[in-house]
Amino acid sequence: MQEYERKQLLERVGREGATIGAQIPEEIDVQGERVELRDFVFEIKRRETIPSGERERVEQAKRNLRRERIERMDRLEEGEISREEGERIAESIIGIDRALEGLQNLGPADVEAEAKAQEIADRKRWTRFMRQALGMDEENTPNRR
Repeated sequence: MQEYERKQLLERVGREGATIGAQIPEEIDVQGERVELRDFVFEIKRRETIPSGERERVEQAKRNLRRERIERMDRLEEGEISREEGERIAESIIGIDRALEGLQNLGPADVEAEAKAQEIADRKRWTRFMRQALGMDEENTPNRR
């Protein structure tokens, strides 16, 4: 594979919207084990809540997927591979990213915690804005300009 081709593939994998419209692979080898990834992700997402026993299984799957993604990125970045193999690796990385997105926000949302975090963030933004507007630095002393 030519260096410019490698850079194109890496750019495609790293693009922010790379997973939009991407399919989760039917099956994938993850850490040496064959996994029916699409069925696993859809099975987990169909449930309204994840039982505590299943939650550890999901967390382990996410860790394994992240490790596999790193290994494939290393191979894409530095391996002696053909353009076709690079394309397959890039597509599999995007598929892994798509699966990880699907597994990321599972379970019931803690609405109270989210509201509290939003309130704290709003307060910090407002304080920062007021300090800038009043010409104050972080130590509450006027900025000398």
